[in-house]
Amino acid sequence: MKVQLIAVVGGSGSGKSWLARQLQRRLGARAGTVSLDAFYRDRSALSPRERQRVNFDHPSAIDWPLVAEKLAAIKQGEDVRLPRYDFVTHTRSARSRQWRPKPVVLVEGLWLLHRPQLRRLFSLSIYLDCSAAVRRERRIARDQRERGRTRASIVRQFRQQVAPMHDRFVAPQSRRADRVFTMAVTELEIAGLLAKFQEVK
Repeated sequence: MKVQLIAVVGGSGSGKSWLARQLQRRLGARAGTVSLDAFYRDRSALSPRERQRVNFDHPSAIDWPLVAEKLAAIKQGEDVRLPRYDFVTHTRSARSRQWRPKPVVLVEGLWLLHRPQLRRLFSLSIYLDCSAAVRRERRIARDQRERGRTRASIVRQFRQQVAPMHDRFVAPQSRRADRVFTMAVTELEIAGLLAKFQEVK
């Protein structure tokens, strides 16, 4: 099977998951999604207190060799098992995810264009440029809802880690992306992306 890997990149709260879902919904059974979030390093060897001190907004928090291995296999049209990650405990789940080949694979994550080895795997790359204020409010809503955190702790982490790491590692990737969208992506732009999928090799 010929597989197109499409990178959807942007800061935390920029709308990566939303855009990947919108594109997948329109492509139907032809497409699947993979999240870089699943590849955070397992921190089960650390105490809960030590896990809280890890900077999860630095690229070193990701298991990059595993990312490269799995994405290369997916691009070859292989069946693979993908990791699952628990953000409440900061540990990798014992239950993996079975991946079946799809012609179009939407891969969303913070740093997909940061490493040359990974950039070469993608047929098309998209960067979502979103203001810090909007990203912060979206992150507050998500982490309170899904990760049981307090607003104060989320705001503190955003100021101390998320924002500076975004400026250092995430934002520069916009220069390497094939397409850059500012704030909300319109229906017309989504239609244009779907048409672009047919053109890329």
